[in-house]
Amino acid sequence: MLNIIVFIFMYFCGLVVFSSKRKHLLLMLLSMEFIILSLYVLLFIFLSMYSFEYYFSMMFLVFCVCESVLGLSILVSLIRTHGNDYFFSLNMC
Repeated sequence: MLNIIVFIFMYFCGLVVFSSKRKHLLLMLLSMEFIILSLYVLLFIFLSMYSFEYYFSMMFLVFCVCESVLGLSILVSLIRTHGNDYFFSLNMC
């Protein structure tokens, strides 16, 4: 039961930081990684609770790393073109 409470606390802390720091792309990416880490903790808890194999958690980590690399590449290209990491400096037109 304590593990679920830790997951809920981690998840909502990540959501609060994600919604409050939405101006900077780097802070948004870091808070999204924290949310993904809390989801990984929940996945690991449930897989161990029902004594399943951990292969799905490895696939989850692979997809999370791919998402992280994509976010960092967008951050690098944004900083190279605009000189800052403000999310609202992107022009969608």
